[in-house]
Amino acid sequence: MNRELVVNVTSAEINIALCEDKVLVELNREVAHTGFAVGDIYLGKVHKIMPGLNAAFVNIGHERDAFIHYLDLGTHFPSLDKIVKSHMPGKRGVKLETMKLDEGIEREGKITSHLQVGQHVMVQIAKEAISTKGPRLTADISLPGRNIVLIPFSSKVLISQKIRSNEEKKRLKKVAAKVLPKNFGVIIRTAAVNATDLDVEQDILAAVEKWHKTCQQIRRRPAPSLLMGEMSRANTIIRDTLDGSFSQICVDDEAMYNEIRSYIRSVDSEKEKIVKLYRGAVPIFDNFDISRQIKSLFAKYVSLKRGAYLIIESTEAMHVIDVNSGNRTKAEDNQEQTAMDVNLAAAAEIARQLRLRDMGGIVIIDFIDLHKAQNKQLLYEEMTRLMATDKAKHTILPLTKFGLMQITRQRIRPVVVRNTQDVCPTCGGTGKIEPTVLLDRKIENQISLLTLDRGHRYIKLVVSPYVAAFLCKGIWSLRRRWMVRYKVWIDVVADQSVGMVEHYYRDRQNRDILNVVKRKK
Repeated sequence: MNRELVVNVTSAEINIALCEDKVLVELNREVAHTGFAVGDIYLGKVHKIMPGLNAAFVNIGHERDAFIHYLDLGTHFPSLDKIVKSHMPGKRGVKLETMKLDEGIEREGKITSHLQVGQHVMVQIAKEAISTKGPRLTADISLPGRNIVLIPFSSKVLISQKIRSNEEKKRLKKVAAKVLPKNFGVIIRTAAVNATDLDVEQDILAAVEKWHKTCQQIRRRPAPSLLMGEMSRANTIIRDTLDGSFSQICVDDEAMYNEIRSYIRSVDSEKEKIVKLYRGAVPIFDNFDISRQIKSLFAKYVSLKRGAYLIIESTEAMHVIDVNSGNRTKAEDNQEQTAMDVNLAAAAEIARQLRLRDMGGIVIIDFIDLHKAQNKQLLYEEMTRLMATDKAKHTILPLTKFGLMQITRQRIRPVVVRNTQDVCPTCGGTGKIEPTVLLDRKIENQISLLTLDRGHRYIKLVVSPYVAAFLCKGIWSLRRRWMVRYKVWIDVVADQSVGMVEHYYRDRQNRDILNVVKRKK
């Protein structure tokens, strides 16, 4: 598989596109200079305790307080709290390697036993702020590297399940145990399979040194403050996905180009040459045909081969995807095989769309009905295989008796696709407006109310140009008849910005005379 990373840098944000065989599969956007990225470690200050939720709100400097649940404190929170207190200004500081770990907290405990308002806590962002919610925090700190993830307050050496070779597992465990200090554990990542012993050792030692520097920052920076920032989003993606299948990394900004190249040089100098600086006159996303593919992010309908298509709808509670065969069935005799072919093609596109749109929460897929149990099982297995490359945590359930597949998928960053549509001010989103044949009657009723009941002798009637032409048409127009009947002067004003059946009533100072009077009542 040919994989490319295309990075577009602007003054406002960094757009990172991951393509597989020229097809866009992931799109990440990092807003410049916002901070608060997943993996950042902060010294926070407890702002509010919520016993009913068994959680707390912590001030980390974000516009909204961050949220931490009791279960996110981690087993060894008392030991972490001791480290934080020992590094406060004026204290000597305790090293993790030399301290005796406190007894772990109970799973069924209460947050009030461990946190108090005003307390300083070391926390790590587990989920970025999304919509009206602040960041989600964890006190179970981890420090990721290229080949390993360092886990303070642990002594375990865990190996990625994707590493199958027993010999390789023994080698990596031996390397880790050789250099790991006391009270530090590690998770060996899949990337370590191709790494030398020296690479793994250096990764572990670098992560331990990063931990020490993070602790030293506690006495230097008052809460709330950033203790250790995760690397840029571009480098994070490279760290987590870089392997032999990458053919090139193309960047259109020289500063970002140098940053990425410097990082790759530090982890794998042989791959430094795949980083290229784009200097073309055409925008980089247009050059790689990414702009056209991004437009599909905002589409409700997604086309498949031979007339089939998907309909993707999103609500507050879940995402719903409907699979349609289009007019394909008209040319096919074997309906079961046709349904299976469309469903398999849809499964591949759905797996791509979930990653591309970063759709989190509950996803319900309405596949075309299959009658054979064997085909239903094959479709479930194919969906599982296609989703295996998705790094987000997810769960897939087999097809129900109604032909629905349920997927839950974790989202830790704000959704890339945002709703760019507004509700129509004329119809209110219903798609229906008042009948035009009754419009003149409604306007006359309002004029009658304003003149006979409220005593107005001047009305500026603001309407669309079409309605204005209708009201003023002819010598004995509706406007003239109303002026005589209700003894009022009416100015009809045509406004291009007014909807077809919208109409407003103003006085000489252009103030609303219909709704203001109603509010006084």
